[in-house]
Amino acid sequence: MAASPFDKIRSLVLGKVLSLERHEYVAVGWSFAYFFCVLSSYYILRPVRESMAVGSGPDTIPYLFIGTFVTMIFATSIFGWVASRYPRRVFLPWVYLFFISNILIFWFVFSQAIDGNREYIWLGRAFFVWLSVFNLFVVSVFWSFMADIYTREQGRRLFGFITSGGSIGALIGGALTSSLVVEIGFQNLMPISAAVLLVAVFCIGRLKDWVHHEHESEIEKTVESERPLGGNPFAGITHLFSSNYFLGIALMSLIASLLGTALYMFRAELIETAIISPDAQTQFFSNMNVAQNALALIAQMFLVKQVVMRFGIGRSLFLFPLASIIGFAILALEPTLMAVAILDVVRRGLGFGFAKPSTDMLYSVVTPEEKYKTKNAIDTAVYRGGDVVGTWTIKLLSTLGMGMAAISIVMLPFAVIAATVALWLGRDYKIRAKSLKECGVQ
Repeated sequence: MAASPFDKIRSLVLGKVLSLERHEYVAVGWSFAYFFCVLSSYYILRPVRESMAVGSGPDTIPYLFIGTFVTMIFATSIFGWVASRYPRRVFLPWVYLFFISNILIFWFVFSQAIDGNREYIWLGRAFFVWLSVFNLFVVSVFWSFMADIYTREQGRRLFGFITSGGSIGALIGGALTSSLVVEIGFQNLMPISAAVLLVAVFCIGRLKDWVHHEHESEIEKTVESERPLGGNPFAGITHLFSSNYFLGIALMSLIASLLGTALYMFRAELIETAIISPDAQTQFFSNMNVAQNALALIAQMFLVKQVVMRFGIGRSLFLFPLASIIGFAILALEPTLMAVAILDVVRRGLGFGFAKPSTDMLYSVVTPEEKYKTKNAIDTAVYRGGDVVGTWTIKLLSTLGMGMAAISIVMLPFAVIAATVALWLGRDYKIRAKSLKECGVQ
């Protein structure tokens, strides 16, 4: 029987363009929807966090990042303890349910403060710290799950497309905030975010069902295993410091955080006087998020798979620090709000478009315990540690009389180091992948 035109189009789009195989349709569809919900939920709230930072005062940002880092250390330790004692199939949905309850609590408290016409500066600072922990945790857990259910070969083919689900969610979440915040107030965005994140929990359930069906004969080796990961709750940290591979990933994360924090503080300082209203600030940040996620989406849908398959993970990782080198060189000549905003959009767009999916592919050659514990430690505690180093470094340079142009020049050598480490990680990944393949591990 001849294939229908619809079947031919589906085969062309899913098979040729997106490189999906028929048995992967269901899993990739739910993974796409899962990440869509995670980032949509976050990007509904992210502009609120930025407005809270501006309202707190640019001078307080270094202290906010210290609070975030300390909180992250405790959160990472608790997560390691949970992962050691409970099966993945149990703790994965509960991570998200915990954060959903937190969002609803913040909604209630903010609403009470606003309705009572009370100041909420300290509440805003608490929200900043909480959301800075939330966003890294929910995304880190997502990618640990993805690295757990897909093989290395599948990761190279599929992670770019799956990541695009997150970018579409981020685009829609950002656009929703931009269109609604002035009309309904930032606090009423929170239950919308919680509802979207609840759908992500449903997606986890469907993916676990797929894993159970697809790997029924080897269920104890999958995320559906009844056995916990075991090991030391602090194994994420010990694995990190015992491996040059993980140290390289951590160094990339630290430098990315340092450079991003420099832009963050530049932007907060400039926008404090340029835009006064908290809701208008939220709208401005939301428009920036829409632009960067549109750029990331193009890269994820059409470019990252081609770059990784043709040139390797190392060169794909290299593009992010390369953009930083060019961007900070331009910023040294043009230290304005528009230049900062454009560089931030381009860096984050390329970061989510190339660096993020490529970095997550690096974890496909490590053990399940390392995928969850070490990856979580790097994505959360190490990254937020970079925020602390970055904010206090910029603050120190500013007190020494250095302006944005001079600080941008100081950032350039760090971007060069990151570019070098990216290429080294690509080579080490290939060695590890080859070794596993020779041992028969796919």
